[in-house]
Amino acid sequence: MLKIRTAVVLAASLALTGVAFAQAKVVPAQSQITFAIKEMGVPVEGKFGKWTADIAFDPKQPAAGKVAFTIVTASASFGVPETDAEVPKPEWFNVAKFPNATFASTAITAKGGGKFDVAGKLTVKGTTKDVVVPIALTQAGPTTTATGAFTIKRNDFKVGEGEWKDTSQLADDVSVKFKIALTGVAPL
Repeated sequence: MLKIRTAVVLAASLALTGVAFAQAKVVPAQSQITFAIKEMGVPVEGKFGKWTADIAFDPKQPAAGKVAFTIVTASASFGVPETDAEVPKPEWFNVAKFPNATFASTAITAKGGGKFDVAGKLTVKGTTKDVVVPIALTQAGPTTTATGAFTIKRNDFKVGEGEWKDTSQLADDVSVKFKIALTGVAPL
């Protein structure tokens, strides 16, 4: 009930201030979230197959926007059955205890030229860290595509515990890349 009241109060406040919140819709067939890490110096790439997004954004009023993602950690895949079988285990994503990773924006800042910085809280395996995600928007007809990449340290989130905490074989840096196609975003 509190969530509904908060949403109503927020919507009424935004209407009074003239901020139009268009709820963007993800076009799944044109969207993806991938990641890469180096194992013994060789890049290994994977992707998340299941995730949802809640995005309300107007490029002309970015500070009023919000971006939230929920990623099903069990959907992480490298495309190698032996490796994919390890992902759900406690040393890695511990999906039994932490089935989702989340991101929730705290601020969106325009950088010019269709570029924005989205600051927020990333939570993986029960650990929350502040991150800034740079994005670039492009438009083609009714579709707006948000692309970007950022790097996190897997050890900050306890992904790869025990013997895998050592970064001599498996790098600490994980590059996360995304391409999210949206409809319902105001023109740039």
